[in-house]
Amino acid sequence: MSLRVATLVVAVAGAAVAATTRGSERAACPTSANEAQSLLCADLIPTPDLPRVTGALEIMSGATPFGVSVTVDGHPRQRLAMTIAGLPAANALGDYTVYVAWAYSVSLDSAIKLGVVTNGRTSLGELHYNQFRILVSAEKSATVAERTGRLVLRGTSPSARLMAHRDFSAGGATVIAPDASAQQSTPMSHGDAAHSLSVGWTMPPMTPGMPMMPGMSGLLPRVSPFRAGAGIDAATLPAVRPSRLVSLRDGDTLALAARMVRRSIGGKTFTMYGFNGQYPGPLIKVDQNATIVVQFENAIDQPSAVHWHGVRLDNQFDGTPGVTQPLVPPGGRFTYRVHFRDAGIYWYHPHHREDIQQDLGLYGSMLVRSPDPNYYGPSNREENLMLDDLLIGADGLTPHGSEAPTHALMGRFGNVFLVNGEPRYALSVKRGEVVRFSLVNVSNARIFNLSFAGARMKVVATDVGKFEREAWVSSVVIGPAERYVVDVEFAKLGRVALVNRVQALEHMFGRITPEVDTMGVVQVSSTPVRPSYKAAFGTLRRNADVIADIDVFRRFFARPVDHTVMLTLRTRNLPSAVSAMLLGINASVDWNDGMSMMNWVATGNEVTWVLRDQDSGAENMDIAWRFTQGDVVKLRFINDPASSHAMQHPIHLHGQRFLVLTRNGAANDNLAWKDTAVIPAGESADFLVEMSNPGKWMMHCHVAEHMGSGMMGVFTVVPKVR
Repeated sequence: MSLRVATLVVAVAGAAVAATTRGSERAACPTSANEAQSLLCADLIPTPDLPRVTGALEIMSGATPFGVSVTVDGHPRQRLAMTIAGLPAANALGDYTVYVAWAYSVSLDSAIKLGVVTNGRTSLGELHYNQFRILVSAEKSATVAERTGRLVLRGTSPSARLMAHRDFSAGGATVIAPDASAQQSTPMSHGDAAHSLSVGWTMPPMTPGMPMMPGMSGLLPRVSPFRAGAGIDAATLPAVRPSRLVSLRDGDTLALAARMVRRSIGGKTFTMYGFNGQYPGPLIKVDQNATIVVQFENAIDQPSAVHWHGVRLDNQFDGTPGVTQPLVPPGGRFTYRVHFRDAGIYWYHPHHREDIQQDLGLYGSMLVRSPDPNYYGPSNREENLMLDDLLIGADGLTPHGSEAPTHALMGRFGNVFLVNGEPRYALSVKRGEVVRFSLVNVSNARIFNLSFAGARMKVVATDVGKFEREAWVSSVVIGPAERYVVDVEFAKLGRVALVNRVQALEHMFGRITPEVDTMGVVQVSSTPVRPSYKAAFGTLRRNADVIADIDVFRRFFARPVDHTVMLTLRTRNLPSAVSAMLLGINASVDWNDGMSMMNWVATGNEVTWVLRDQDSGAENMDIAWRFTQGDVVKLRFINDPASSHAMQHPIHLHGQRFLVLTRNGAANDNLAWKDTAVIPAGESADFLVEMSNPGKWMMHCHVAEHMGSGMMGVFTVVPKVR
């Protein structure tokens, strides 16, 4: 499905290394300003005695139904292709017959034979190294198992050049001079508890083994700290309750109150938020095409509103303050009418200071049932899992920023994982049971790579419905606000762990290490399940209804792009130490907070994340596109790899549904309707949007701190005159 190619700005597959195939004498990576730090291409350098030989390596992602392609243990699935020009016949260099490409670890202590290469473009299969070197040698035979012949070309993956900080002088004491506008943050001695308390901040927890970056000691965010229910004794608040299922019918009314609650995690007690005193909020189950009334009451200490994420409802009830409604003040009320047009899994959350309110527990799921009893294949049970994380230090929850978000660079990553609000998920099943899991990522910033160790899994649906075809997957990669529906067969008795497995990056020295977190356990008993759905589970269904729905739009697939949006970053007045660290090559995906101190002190006052319309130059809320109801629009999003800290963005469009047609120019061959899609750094994606729902709508990044730092725009769909 998703293929990375070298060209980033125009997103034409293979353009970066196509010079040879057009008859040029040179093969090389792009050199324009935005492409100079390409994450998807590596130049190959010839030995001095072969100065006319040139080469470039394309780095493409493996086919995947998700926005990021990785193995079950989080290694990148990278498909490689090499374009070479100017190679002489191998026998001109000695007793050789072929040229062979090899992939090595950065330390050159292990190697994989990629295959024979020639002048022109050669596909080299899939590689799962985080960082690697490429060597091309002349060899006596295509069957050699080890490199013994003459070296002719060499190259290094961009990922091996992560961040320039490794080149600082001894001890990391010398930093590169920042922009003249850089300033120092409020100083703080982290060893001075009295000072820490006087300003209200406590140092966030550091990742074990991660060094503090130079110049970070003594810095604070330049905003005041926010703690929910400040001045209220948590013991006086009601204890939070688990989420409860609420089944509603067409015309029913639900009272939904955002309240302050008391909850305990890991022996610590916190003041947090909950809808109806629950964490997560009520699980709403409703039939497709039903309309319900929600009477919202705001009983927390901040203004708020409720957004019905992914639901194509009437615009006036979308829950976006300043766009569709005013903020609901503390003690205020607002009535929503929510119409459920599409079957699937959705969720609701605040659309004001999500970095605080969502993080502290204001979220819940909505399961919309199709009238077709065979909409999905059979399963023995259904489970809804809301995936989250919290940042908890020795003194409790790390405070949020009051006037603007903290953690504005990478988003707020937690160090405690939650499933349905609890640190450990537990489920007991019978042997052979097929369980349907609806997965919802409600974290502020984290992408999960989830698997059930040893259990077979297939993905059947995503945000706004089913895929054209079900697909076997080894793990599920799910970004903030995305949803996936997966069926899992527990065929073997015993303990099956639900794990998040990623390759964590430590930015200071560019080190990548495996990180495994157990988020829950499924206990499989020896009792066989009745009935057994083994045969049905073993069949990958082709969904004719989805294909027929999408067929209506296939004539638009080749249409020109209507709008191109660059995703980038602007900073001002950052502390000098932070500014100096934002130099060098970026990672395509940040699976963890690999620079926790500098991320914490960077706030929305110094960081502006940008959606830029490439045609008009308009940015963020100055974007004001107008469409007519019934339009089918192609939007291209390009994630600028040369911004000072490029990272992935889950882009969400309100009120509409879209197809991810291509990633980096390569067509998606298994489509599904979505409302949120992850775009890694350096990559591009084309969305085909059905503008079916009139009104003024938002589009934004769903990393809460990125949205809170400006990364949002609006578009209007004008009702069609009948």
